Amino acid sequence: MERIKEVVTNIFKIPELRRRILMTFGLLGIFRLGCFLPLPGVNTATISAWMKSNEQQYGSMFGFLSIFSGGAISNLSLFSLGIMPYISASIIFQLLVKIVPTLEAMAKEGPSGYRKIAQYTRLATLPICLIQGFVMVTALERTSIGGSAMVTHPGWGFRITSLLAFTAGTMFVMWIGEQITEHGIGNGASLIIMAGIIARMPQALLELWRERDTVGADKVILLLLLYFGVIVSVVYTTQAQRRIQVQHARHTRGRRVYGGHRHYLPLRVNQAGVMPVIFASSLMVIPDLIGRITKIEALQSMFSRTGFWFSFIYVALVFFFSYFWTALFFQPVEMANQLKEYGSFVPGIRPGRRTAEYLEFIMNRVTLAGATFLCFIALFPDLISEFLNVGRFITAFLGGTGILIVVGVGLDMMQKVESHLLMRQYEGFMKKGRVRGRR
Repeated sequence: MERIKEVVTNIFKIPELRRRILMTFGLLGIFRLGCFLPLPGVNTATISAWMKSNEQQYGSMFGFLSIFSGGAISNLSLFSLGIMPYISASIIFQLLVKIVPTLEAMAKEGPSGYRKIAQYTRLATLPICLIQGFVMVTALERTSIGGSAMVTHPGWGFRITSLLAFTAGTMFVMWIGEQITEHGIGNGASLIIMAGIIARMPQALLELWRERDTVGADKVILLLLLYFGVIVSVVYTTQAQRRIQVQHARHTRGRRVYGGHRHYLPLRVNQAGVMPVIFASSLMVIPDLIGRITKIEALQSMFSRTGFWFSFIYVALVFFFSYFWTALFFQPVEMANQLKEYGSFVPGIRPGRRTAEYLEFIMNRVTLAGATFLCFIALFPDLISEFLNVGRFITAFLGGTGILIVVGVGLDMMQKVESHLLMRQYEGFMKKGRVRGRR
């Protein structure tokens, strides 16, 4: 506690860091307030009852969308789409940069090229937002519970008004994220998603407290212990690295010898991050959605979260996207060529093609461990829910996309705060060294 108190005191001693932190929390507060502004022309009581019945299926389409909207979709607020259209546009352009030669050349220009790509990402967010908003508005008009419609006055007037409201809300959330990135601490879009996930935790704890007599004190204690254990394992795996020793070639100039130093090339165990789980979860929503629309019960039961086929296909998708994302962004040939150009080499491995093959071999093995861990984290809440007979809404925070995003963004924010502290001769969060990767 003394260590934490000292670090917090040092943080607020630095004017720039203090301003950035206050700016970050202030903008996140504005975002959370907007999540409770209801959309005009909807029946809030009916929506609350409908969303509550679907939130128990946290892994369904509504639970997946609720992660990225920060819970705003449960209130059907102006920020219901949240940052999701901007995230979708960002992922699309990340893939296009590796595929389209023009965008790849633009990215190699440096900061000016990245500014152009960021502008294209903003422009692409608008049509994505219009499409998602129109689908949501159309679904609202067709949904009712117990004869009570969600929309009080359906028609084109409601559609146009709601579509403009959703679009304006998403663009405002995107602006908040960019302001946090520029004037605050950490990545704004990631922090907005993390804030929405954390905001759901008090509700889950309250639900656990209400069911304490049904669940039992032993299960409550076990759930809390499992929660802290999962956090520790996610932190350890997120920071884990496979370090490859790299030797600099020696150069003799007269009587002096230059180079000859050794350093390490870090390869992250979870190189793809949370992206494989996001892609796999978004694809697994499609069979559930088709089953609901077509009323095919066999399809819904086959792809229920407790079914064999759901788990099998989900694990296969996580492995596929882990290797796909790693292969897309980890280029062993380019990395081997850069080492050769700078006069560096891996001891015992010939520079050039042999080095590229060695790096690819190591990365494939490391990715296998990372993908296995992602599968375990993704399915762990369902296993605990079935084993302890506890609601999925309570066990959702034991794994899945949410815990990976919260831990990853939290570590990134800690590292940025620590860099500000160390730059001004203050000690960081750790007594020895700083927050960094683990071997």
